[in-house]
Amino acid sequence: MKEHTRKITPVLLAGGAGSRLWPVSRDQLPKQFQPLVGNLSTYQQTLMRVGDKGLYAEPLVITNEDFRFFARRQAEEIGLPATVVLEPARRDSAAAMAAAAVLAERREPGCLVLALAADHVVLDADKFSDAVKLGAKAADQGNIVVFGLVPSEPRTSYGYIKPGEAIDGEEDLSTVDAFVEKPDMKTAISYLEKGYLWNSGNFLFRSDVMIAELKAFAPEILSAVTQAVEQYESDLGFVRLHQESFEASPKNSIDYAVIEKTRRMAVVHGHFRWSDIGSWDAIWEIADKRGNDNALEGDGVFIDSEGCLIHSTQLLTTVVGAKDLVVVATKDAVLVVPKNRVQDVKGLVETLKDGEHAPRTQSHKRVYRPWGYIEHMYVDERYRVGHITVDPGHRISFQKHYHRSEHWIVVKGTATVTMGEETRLLTENQSVYIPIGQPHRLANEGQIPLELVEIQTGAYIGEDDVVKIEDDYNRMRS
Repeated sequence: MKEHTRKITPVLLAGGAGSRLWPVSRDQLPKQFQPLVGNLSTYQQTLMRVGDKGLYAEPLVITNEDFRFFARRQAEEIGLPATVVLEPARRDSAAAMAAAAVLAERREPGCLVLALAADHVVLDADKFSDAVKLGAKAADQGNIVVFGLVPSEPRTSYGYIKPGEAIDGEEDLSTVDAFVEKPDMKTAISYLEKGYLWNSGNFLFRSDVMIAELKAFAPEILSAVTQAVEQYESDLGFVRLHQESFEASPKNSIDYAVIEKTRRMAVVHGHFRWSDIGSWDAIWEIADKRGNDNALEGDGVFIDSEGCLIHSTQLLTTVVGAKDLVVVATKDAVLVVPKNRVQDVKGLVETLKDGEHAPRTQSHKRVYRPWGYIEHMYVDERYRVGHITVDPGHRISFQKHYHRSEHWIVVKGTATVTMGEETRLLTENQSVYIPIGQPHRLANEGQIPLELVEIQTGAYIGEDDVVKIEDDYNRMRS
């Protein structure tokens, strides 16, 4: 089989949520942008796996409007720039894969595309790279290549692959005799006995082949997405797909839309360790274990406990006399659940969304902005105390409030404060008062992060009491 020589275009699918990993994963900062395993987010880890410039072209990242600045910032933090493509609506993985194929085809006709879920963990990067190189040979021949892993147990939440005949004598590369989605437990057990593999949910294909298969099996999706790509807009360097066209696409997963129907399938038997980290028990499974099979991420102590997980990066968390328990602590929420009930966390989040605790399913106390972040330290009915950090070279929108005044105290760096037509500099320990209705802007023109304590007071202090007059980040539409 001929060796593949052209660069592969990586595509990271980074638009999903992850309610089963609450309270760490939330609507405004989902699991792919969180450091759930190690110091980097799974999105950053995925970018690093495709960072070999001899093998890979610059990645495409497909995400949605809410996450665009996370995607760009986290890529820049590790020195791996990417083209960020914005989906204007949630249409599941088939539309995202169609966008990836059409965009890659426009970049280089017939190029190889490696589509990766940004919220998966791969612990053996070298073995993953070997699998990609092997799969590239079959993809060059016109196959859609899926990466299969030997199951460790029967899982009803995974797709399964039945390997067929070896391709060109390669032991770890074969045709696909069957591809099935999420069987019941009895069927999953039988699949293990028959040598089926787990479907990792990552694919390698030629862009023109995927387009042809979408045309055959999901023409409405391909047509809508192609029109959305053809009418895209460039917005601050982001590729914004045309909204009306994209919304015309039916909702469907790539597995149901194409993979289960196509005859152009091959599978690489991967030898890397992999997890889709869909729930807290999956985090425990891949985490480094200490004594008694306990796993710790952050600051925690176990006493007389076994098979437990503590995930607490901001609070000291202790577990005494427990077995198979998951304890997750953030600054504003704590989850305690037996490992065999972690799937119920999704239902818990749905319950919380219907009540007074709904805001804690949406965002953390630290709320990120394209210019830095705000961390709410204390909130009451008529006042709020927060910590503001503005990154070097950035500034907040020029804005005003109808119902609240603000008092800023600089604790680090130098602030450039605009009030109406007047601009002044504030250094550490200096402060300024912003009256109700006063147009104002805060900027950091220095070389280090600017940090302030902000005190808001007024009859109403909701986040929607912001009137943007001018904004560097094109957020006037929201």
